[in-house]
Amino acid sequence: MAPKYYIVEAQALPEVFLKVAEAKRMLETGEAATVNEAARAVEISRSAFYKYRDSIAPFQNLMAGRIITFQLVLINKAGLLSAILSIFAASGANILTINQSIPTSGAAMVTISAETTDLVCSVEELLKEISAENGVVKAEIVAG
Repeated sequence: MAPKYYIVEAQALPEVFLKVAEAKRMLETGEAATVNEAARAVEISRSAFYKYRDSIAPFQNLMAGRIITFQLVLINKAGLLSAILSIFAASGANILTINQSIPTSGAAMVTISAETTDLVCSVEELLKEISAENGVVKAEIVAG
């Protein structure tokens, strides 16, 4: 069965997950040279680290450098898609595909896949900016 993911606010997580995430960060940045050193520094066992290491990662780390698919519902308004594409360009996202349905009831579904390696903002900030554009009914990440 494929893994199922949730976005959970950090303060709602059990402390062990936060400590594992911190230990992983220490290993990535070189603050700790070994798993044993990182686990000791955050006061967890090595077995806890190994048990949960593949189960937790900061949301930003999961999205950076990946292809993300955004699904938007846009009011049928001249120039709106162009404005959305300008937001992507200003953020440093590299658009790979754009698919748009024919507008029905005054709105169209638009799916945009973008590569996020060169983002100059977080994925959350990009999504917030898109959502704030006048004429955007809905904006969400559907894959990434």
